[in-house]
Amino acid sequence: MSAMTGKERAALRADCNGLKATVHVGTHGLTHALLSSLDDALRTHELVKVQIGKPVEQTAKELAGEMAEQVGAEVIQVIGKTCTVYRHNPDLKRKHGDLPPWKR
Repeated sequence: MSAMTGKERAALRADCNGLKATVHVGTHGLTHALLSSLDDALRTHELVKVQIGKPVEQTAKELAGEMAEQVGAEVIQVIGKTCTVYRHNPDLKRKHGDLPPWKR
């Protein structure tokens, strides 16, 4: 995966504001089911907001990094107990002028 430019990252960060968390990390942390659910969300939406529950032992930043690494994604931002991860999906159908998949 090629490194993202600052400009691309900033554009994705701006889009993060409008997203609702679609994946929630519970007390069990990074389970197989959670990673599978995140993988599915990334495949269809590319940009996914993750809400991290309270009793998780790692910091949100550590958890976000580990989660992103396990699903081959990049962490876009971490604010409090919420992080946003991105993974480009070249198989998604796109037409010029279409909204990005996370805005559909």
